[in-house]
Amino acid sequence: MCFNIAIPTTDINTYATRYNKISPVSASINNLKDKLTPYYFVSGFSHPSLAVVKHDGIFLCNWGLIPFWIKDKAAANDIKTKTLNAVGETVFEKPSFRKSIVSLRCLIPVNAFFEWRDVNKVKYPYCITSKENELFSLGCIYDTWTDDTTGEILNTFSILTTEANPLMEKIHNLKKRMPLILNVEDEAKWLDPTLSKDDIQRLIKPFDEKLMSAYTISRNANSSKADRNHQEILEPVVYQGLD
Repeated sequence: MCFNIAIPTTDINTYATRYNKISPVSASINNLKDKLTPYYFVSGFSHPSLAVVKHDGIFLCNWGLIPFWIKDKAAANDIKTKTLNAVGETVFEKPSFRKSIVSLRCLIPVNAFFEWRDVNKVKYPYCITSKENELFSLGCIYDTWTDDTTGEILNTFSILTTEANPLMEKIHNLKKRMPLILNVEDEAKWLDPTLSKDDIQRLIKPFDEKLMSAYTISRNANSSKADRNHQEILEPVVYQGLD
């Protein structure tokens, strides 16, 4: 699962430098100008508007995929809470995702994501980052939905998930899932709209745990009613007796 992420990076030039080799990010960077919010902790259930990298540039999309075939706003609002994630093992089968996974794939650059470890029914929050890149890429799919009543156009996305690697099995120890993290050398492949089904499936796999770092943070992160969007939420907190 992946419902909570951190993207405090708001410098559009950072995105251009990081992704311009695989997408014409510089040509589309004005899509982000003055529109990026620093997120130290953001939940997908708030359906934030976030920067995603597509094969033809970088754009803002709302988290929670709304399939193109949804009929009205009520149905759109209902389904977007159920499509924050797409299970990698079944993404080609599900009606909400099977069109997008074929040719509408994108990346969301993040600085970190969050998961919880259950120890004797106590939940300990972890912040997980990349050892290699300040901004690393989660594999996503997207779609565009039009409200026929108002003409409103919504661009939305979903983060794919895979089975957990050993590190994430220890942290996300109940459901044992993790977001799809793309190796840098696979990012351009993921964006290629002509990629074959077999090649897409080969990219949907757990990330190498040796390239990841994880540490515990304040249990204030456990409360969805609290304001978690502040820099202090990313600070390490050590819990006695927790290995």
